[in-house]
Amino acid sequence: MTGYKAYQGNQVDGAGPLGLVLLTYDVLYKSLGRARLAVERGDFVFEGEQTGRALEALIELSSSLDMEAGADIAQDLTKLYSYMNDRLVKHMCSGSPEGIDEVMALTETLRDAWKGLEDRQRQPAARPQSRMAARPSMAAYGY
Repeated sequence: MTGYKAYQGNQVDGAGPLGLVLLTYDVLYKSLGRARLAVERGDFVFEGEQTGRALEALIELSSSLDMEAGADIAQDLTKLYSYMNDRLVKHMCSGSPEGIDEVMALTETLRDAWKGLEDRQRQPAARPQSRMAARPSMAAYGY
């Protein structure tokens, strides 16, 4: 195993549920970026491979939702992930980055929101007795 592969494994092993969500968004965004570069080069094979990786990340995000605990938020995310999937499939190998650009923008917005949640969870609570109330579980967000 290479040093980079070991580092990646440690990153995944050490990540909690929220960290895994953020890592999956990172994979999604990087795959979309590579797919966009492939479109610009006219490399449909590489575009297809990278779009496939992006679709796998969307499937992972969608399948990790807890529909019972997440209620409306989980249902809304399911619909959004499905929409993102449809946009990628519709525009794959079309020679246009339109679908990729749209999904990249959505991915960036969603990742920023999850990162903000992680940042808030890492901040110490103002009052020790309210520490648990300030740290909602991932189940509250559908994960």
